[in-house]
Amino acid sequence: MLNESNASRPAICFYGAGSMAEAIVRGLIHKQVAAPEQIVMLNRSSAERLAYLEEQYGVVTGNGEEKTAKYLNEASVIVLAMKPKDAGEALKALGPKWRDGQLIISVIAGLSIATIQGLLGVNAPVARTMPNTSSSIGQGATGISFSAETAEEQRRQVLSMFEAVGTVQVIPEERMDILTGISGSGPAYFYYMMEAMIAAGIEGGLTPEQARELTVQTVLGAAVMMKETGEAPEKLRKDITSPNGSTQAALEVLADRGFEAAVKAAVHRCAERSREMGEAVKEALS
Repeated sequence: MLNESNASRPAICFYGAGSMAEAIVRGLIHKQVAAPEQIVMLNRSSAERLAYLEEQYGVVTGNGEEKTAKYLNEASVIVLAMKPKDAGEALKALGPKWRDGQLIISVIAGLSIATIQGLLGVNAPVARTMPNTSSSIGQGATGISFSAETAEEQRRQVLSMFEAVGTVQVIPEERMDILTGISGSGPAYFYYMMEAMIAAGIEGGLTPEQARELTVQTVLGAAVMMKETGEAPEKLRKDITSPNGSTQAALEVLADRGFEAAVKAAVHRCAERSREMGEAVKEALS
């Protein structure tokens, strides 16, 4: 847990208060990783947003230069959750105020550890993370890379934070782009397929509600089946594919139209685009 000896002192400061920050905060509180009074959420422009977060979760909120400086200085963990375009200015301002031992966690896509440390002007301990949108319901998949300066206790803190919103994989930073292609953008691939399945169901005479419910439960059941049995997807697929049956006929159509190759190409193109965007972020913030 992230509780400090002084329970009134903020332990985690979210520098940005968007939907991903909110998802993580919800998980931290729900899993009792941190108490609401130990969490600060900063947003420089929307007082209404901060009021909602304070009322909904009981966290401390603030904006304005004085409060921002105070809360950033007090926190043991600073989570960078602002938009990429705002990161350069924020990090350059944070650098001179950074205290030895403060942990920096980034949820900003494309922002490398080296870029963060360069903008700060110090080799601070940094955890670079790539959560996905399912974190908002506690079913996320997050990749995490650590800088060499990150202490073991800090690593455990980061893991506990993101395990509160789903599953976690620690990977070398150079694998962050392919992880983006798998889990970062992965939910969209399944939503796309589900769109097509629902449309086909409606074309076949099901009501929109029936097609949606059957599709959602089918995808959910398949995912849970694979997770709980530990079986390889190839085996599970073969188990329900009878020779010359209807499932085989459907799979043959997908194979004939290059389904496997298309999925692999999509994942690799996503990873490539992630690298391109990372370079663009680096150049824009330099």
